[in-house]
Amino acid sequence: MAPTLHEGDLLLLRYDRAPAPGDLVVGELADGTVAVKRAVERRTTASGAAGWWLLSDDPSVGVDSRHRGPVPEQNVRAVVVARLWPRPRRL
Repeated sequence: MAPTLHEGDLLLLRYDRAPAPGDLVVGELADGTVAVKRAVERRTTASGAAGWWLLSDDPSVGVDSRHRGPVPEQNVRAVVVARLWPRPRRL
């Protein structure tokens, strides 16, 4: 699948919104990388905490939960609401 976002896109984020399956989210992976990924489903982390399985829209590019495991819920920082630039649209 082609990526939804491209380098340089300006995004509108909601920090107070809980993610739902299918949302684009800003998450911090286990190695400290902060990235925009798709929240696919709720999972339990290795420590037993609630978390999310985050995947890249283009699986051939980037690192995601397939490489680093589920992301703890507190490390899902924000939900992407819209792309503001270069072509505004709701996501």
